[in-house]
Amino acid sequence: MRILLTNDDGIEAEGLACLERIARTLSDDIWVCAPQVEQSGKGRGITLTEPLRVNTLGEKRFAVTGTPTDCVVLAVNDLMPEKPDLVLSGVNRGHNVGEDCSYSGTVAGALQGMAFGIRSIALSQSLERFHDEVRAHWETAEAFAPAIISRLLAQPWQTGVVMNLNFPARPPEDVTEVEVTRQGFRDLGEMHAVRRTDLRGRDYYWMSFRGTKQEHADGTDLRAMDEGRISVTPLHIDLTHMPSVHDLKGVLGGAPPKTVAAE
Repeated sequence: MRILLTNDDGIEAEGLACLERIARTLSDDIWVCAPQVEQSGKGRGITLTEPLRVNTLGEKRFAVTGTPTDCVVLAVNDLMPEKPDLVLSGVNRGHNVGEDCSYSGTVAGALQGMAFGIRSIALSQSLERFHDEVRAHWETAEAFAPAIISRLLAQPWQTGVVMNLNFPARPPEDVTEVEVTRQGFRDLGEMHAVRRTDLRGRDYYWMSFRGTKQEHADGTDLRAMDEGRISVTPLHIDLTHMPSVHDLKGVLGGAPPKTVAAE
């Protein structure tokens, strides 16, 4: 099995080294194509306004001056002799659950693999809190990911699905359950911009999260992280809200309307 690895934390990230160890329990044919520098929060962004440069760091190992999506596109189309059988993206430093999935570069790397018709899995390791001094329990992802991945690969997948694995912020001995979950959602007020002033008196902003404690619904990826379970969530890219499609068909369809609707 030929496996392509990517991430959004960059080619030198601890999580990528963890992912390489995980992948080598599954295969000896491992390829790495990851961003040169961190690309967290870039989602499915692609680089359109400047050239991409590829630095060859060793056999089957490349760093790209672009996003995780760029990396997968270049690896599959240009850098690898044949299409991989599996794309693994991560292991991200910090979980990717709830609405994180829509802007996560880690999930985006897996989605691009899926777009090429390749089975793809995103992996993330939760943190007690997001701060440079906090070390992730990489050993937790490393302990459980190989067996979970092998079982996922033994099952049929529906077209257009990627698997999103999140490991709780606990050491392996404290993790006793894995749960198949659905994507949850946090309070919409969590994300905000912090305004600061530079030395010349000009305002600038840092995007941030409030990190307030919330109760999350049973069966969600968020609840699994809260309670220390491994979360496995099948994701797909279809953003269509079908109930609204059915509702709107009652008022729109056929010839375009020519009069403004009364309020």
